[in-house]
Order: sequence, then C-alpha cells, then structure tokens
Amino acid sequence: MSAPHLLASGSGDEFEAPGLEIFHWGPLFPDGPSWLHWLTKPTLIVGICAILVVVFAWRAFAGAKLVPRGVQNVGEVAYLFVRDQVARPMLGKDGDRWMPFLFSTFFFILFMNWMGVVPVLYLPVNSHIAFPIVFAICVYLMMLFLGIKHQGLVGYFKNMMFPPGLPKPLYVILAPIELLSNLILRPFTHSVRLFANMFAGHLLLAFFASVAYWFLVEKLTVLGAGVGVVGFLMTIVMTGFELFIQALQAFIFTLLAASYIQSGLHADH
Repeated sequence: MSAPHLLASGSGDEFEAPGLEIFHWGPLFPDGPSWLHWLTKPTLIVGICAILVVVFAWRAFAGAKLVPRGVQNVGEVAYLFVRDQVARPMLGKDGDRWMPFLFSTFFFILFMNWMGVVPVLYLPVNSHIAFPIVFAICVYLMMLFLGIKHQGLVGYFKNMMFPPGLPKPLYVILAPIELLSNLILRPFTHSVRLFANMFAGHLLLAFFASVAYWFLVEKLTVLGAGVGVVGFLMTIVMTGFELFIQALQAFIFTLLAASYIQSGLHADH
C-alpha cells in the first residue's frame, strides 16, 4: 500500500477518513497480459512471507551447530516457544511430531500480519477474509481426516455429539449444539477471529496516520497542529500495539489449530 493511500483518502478541502478502499487492490500490472492479473499486492505479500519462512527456517536449522549463534539462536528460541506454549500443551506426546506444521503456520501467519506495519507494504494480508478462511479450512479438513482415521467415521461423530456420563434426554439438546459448534461454526470462528482483528487494527492505524498527515502536511494550521500531533503520537502507539496484537493473533490461531488437531487424534470427551 502506498503511503498516500494509507495516510489520506481525501484530497479535497475537508478531511476524509480512510474507509474500505484501503483494502481494495487490483492487479499490480493492470495493463499487462490477462494471465498476470492474478498478481495483486496481497498475493505478492503472501509469496514474500512464504519465502521468509523458508529462509528463516533454513538459516536457523540447516547445518545447526552445537553452540548456536546468530539466526540459529533466534530459531531455537522460536522453536522452543511454539513447542512449549502450543504443541506440547495441546497435543501432549504427539506435540513434537506436529512441530513442523505448527512452527510453519505460526510464522507464516505472523509474517503476514506484520506486513501491516512494514513501510511501503502497509497491508496485513489476513485483513482480507479469503486468506484466513483458506487457512482455517485447511485445519478443518485436517481435523476431519484425522478424526475419521483415528476414531472411525461413526466413532468420531459419536464422540463429538454424545459425550458419556450425561442423562440421555440431554443429548436431544446437546448433540445438535456439538454438531453445529464443531462442524459448522468452528472454521468460521477460527478464521473470523484472525480476520476481524487484522481488519480493525489496520483501519485504526490508517485513521490515525490520516489525521497526522492531513493536519500536519496537507492543511497545517495553528489549531490543527495539535490534532495532527495527537494523530502522529497515536500512530506510533497504535503501531506498537498492533505489533503485539498481530503476534498474539498468530499465536491464538496456531493454538486453536493444535487444539483441533488434538480433537481429531483423540476424542474430546
């Protein structure tokens, strides 16, 4: 996202707050051949983030030394964080086996979120609902496959809908709720949580940056300077806060993914 696009959506005599247009991106090369129109800024950033994950993992773990240094130090700390805070608490003895997937998922989403504060790019890819939905559906299909494979088709749905030890009449109410929660709402809530936080955070950051740009650059006045300074300071504060939220949402998404994988490997009840 270009700086003018991020900072100010209005170019007239009145301040105009940024709106949904900051999320709309067409082809990077609109005058190019039609087969290249799939290449938009979000897809380019996804490609960049995928390369970053591969390079980071390769630099950290390829040819690892007994005494770590540099990128290997960072990689080992990151690996231990995902293992001890996500994989083992959620998956127990199966946690280490799922580390490649969970480690890659966490950093792929983290890098895509952090692109929202990277100069020139200024776009957290997960503020586009299509990307979180794809990630959530992948986890969802994995959960179904593992559940049917390890518990059997009938056993998987029985364990999900009919937890043991409850009065039988209660199943009339509980079974549909469990089915709705696990098979219909789960991928929706998994994706929307990530999308909504990235969407709202990016919009707030763009708003405060617009206020600073408008009142300090476009229409600098004595009275407006104070508003512009507030907008500038809030942009700095929101950038730091957004970095934290972006990391937190990557962690939560990965944590839930591990939880769903566990529910496929073993019965919830």
